[in-house]
Amino acid sequence: MVERIHLPAREERERNLEDAGYNAFNLDASDVFVDLLTDSGTGTMTDSQWAALMRGDEAYAGSRSFDELEAAVADVMGFSHVVPAHQGRGAENILYSALLEDGDVALNNTHFDTTRAHVANQGADAVDCPVDAAHDPDADAEFKGNFSVDKARAFVDEHGADAVPVVILTVTNNSAAGQPVSVENTRRAAAFADEIDATFVLDACRFAENAYFVTEREAEFADRSVAEVALEQLSYADALVMSGKKDGLVNIGGFVATDDQALYEAVKQLGILYEGFPTYGGMAGRDVAAMAVGLREAVEPGYTADRVGQVQALGDALAARGVPVFEPVGGHAVYLDAGEFLPHIDRERYPGQALVCELYREGGIRTVELGEFAFPGADRPQLVRMAVPRRTYHKEHVEHVVDTVAAVHDRREDVTGLEIVDEPEMGEIRHFTAELQPVD
Repeated sequence: MVERIHLPAREERERNLEDAGYNAFNLDASDVFVDLLTDSGTGTMTDSQWAALMRGDEAYAGSRSFDELEAAVADVMGFSHVVPAHQGRGAENILYSALLEDGDVALNNTHFDTTRAHVANQGADAVDCPVDAAHDPDADAEFKGNFSVDKARAFVDEHGADAVPVVILTVTNNSAAGQPVSVENTRRAAAFADEIDATFVLDACRFAENAYFVTEREAEFADRSVAEVALEQLSYADALVMSGKKDGLVNIGGFVATDDQALYEAVKQLGILYEGFPTYGGMAGRDVAAMAVGLREAVEPGYTADRVGQVQALGDALAARGVPVFEPVGGHAVYLDAGEFLPHIDRERYPGQALVCELYREGGIRTVELGEFAFPGADRPQLVRMAVPRRTYHKEHVEHVVDTVAAVHDRREDVTGLEIVDEPEMGEIRHFTAELQPVD
């Protein structure tokens, strides 16, 4: 599909920022020239997926489209039971409602914002166990997304295994600059979860991109295909939670998958309560059918190389212009190091969010902050994520993004910080709706 895009005049962009409370989520999409806010549900589908849409079975129960999804999950991901949901956070809700209760702890390589919020919504605590290199943009490591079993074991030694019913591994690690997780680390995390009798969950929304990195960086899998690596890596999980809006290559949808019959029954009943009957799960049948096709396309030879290659090209071009980029570049996004980009702005004045606003002001580009604004009080670097939609933008768009970021970098000393003037009660998701204003 071809869409006309429009770059508003600079004065209009200034007004748009003010009207949005200096929060890019509040901007109208029609006022954005290149939208790198998220790669979730923003990609372009293939002709095969559009054909599947036209053939979608809208039966409330026993839909043929669900049969197609179930078969795709079995073939591509290796799980026999599937509970669909309207998107990833719907799947998180029904899975973590089944696994967690008040006072529990969930360990993760790094919780993303919605995962952290769903854990907190069950009265549980979300504890991150990243490897030391995860938040170091200059560290020389190929799998910065890995789970630190040593940190997890130290937590269990102090608090007891009974406190931890769930261990989660997010691949790729979105909150750690989209860095990949090795298969060997997945094995170790699974063994640790088994050791403490915890359910091992893979957040698999970018499973194909992660598998591609494994083929490139993990010697054991140098001669294996993305499809083979994906099956291997996912096989260590007791369950997975999936946003189809990423490596399902669709605009809506998600699911929980497992081979555990008891967990499946529990999640299925919660799915009926919150999402809909188990053969549609909050989606139209046509969207279920498109996701079944998308899962298979995500592991086709060549797709992931092209996908990751475009993101890498953006990161390389920015680095060549002297822009501080978190390296190595991840699979779905380029992360700017806002702390280094704007060292004169204290973290309490949200340098990442200031950079987000400046990129829109300069070139109509929308990005998202993943630092102190999104994760208040967390000891994380001040990052700005530039998430690239799948199969959507062309070379000219990438060049515009590079020129825009470089122009802001050239005048970076003129950028000032921000303060929050209004925010929601639930701090884990405040960055979606909070409003800010500039401060000197």
